[in-house]
Amino acid sequence: MEREREISLRGDGDFRSEECIELLKQADIVVTNPPFSLFRAYLPQLIKYGVKFLVLGNMNAFANREIFPYFRENKCWYGITGRQGAKYFVVPKGRSYHKIINGEPMKSATVQWFTNLDHKKRHESLTLTEKYNSDKYPMYDNYNAIEVGRTLDIPKDYFDIMAVPISFMDKYNPEQFELIGVTDNNKTNPLCTKIYGPEDSDRYSSLNGRAVLKLSDGSLKKQYARILIRRIK
Repeated sequence: MEREREISLRGDGDFRSEECIELLKQADIVVTNPPFSLFRAYLPQLIKYGVKFLVLGNMNAFANREIFPYFRENKCWYGITGRQGAKYFVVPKGRSYHKIINGEPMKSATVQWFTNLDHKKRHESLTLTEKYNSDKYPMYDNYNAIEVGRTLDIPKDYFDIMAVPISFMDKYNPEQFELIGVTDNNKTNPLCTKIYGPEDSDRYSSLNGRAVLKLSDGSLKKQYARILIRRIK
């Protein structure tokens, strides 16, 4: 086994600098906790230079326009994050914390491992038991997709586009589902079929881009961010 080498940097250590990129090219695997504020720049760099990686990031980061295409193209996916794994971090004594684990004060965080290392869980198929009916799965007013409120409620007999919660990504199997897109607050989202104006609602600006249901009384209800998926036959 090659011994560890201590490397002195000439610059400030910015991962975008030429010397850090040269070191990255020599790496077999990168394991780190990058600044979440720079995640949208950091992850694409890892993929660009073809290294294997296992890095921590906010679990919702995959929905960013810069990151989602890598998930859709199967160049990146979630790693395995246990209930008490990357979900909790040690905090200095005297600071606020959520629970004690192994005698250490811990604070929870909505984080996930992001990786391009394959693992068994990624290929486990989700067992589907529900059947489609239009009353239980209404069509959105502004997307050609049906609303599926829970991952476990994905119908086994529906093969068009469905909108599921972000928590679905922890169950995503690329052999069972195709990722289509994400609903967001971007009114130029190419998958969005309708732009709302003041004639539709006094809250029209907050509706555009979001997945919106039209209720029986004609009112509009926006949903939290959704992932648009399709079953693979």
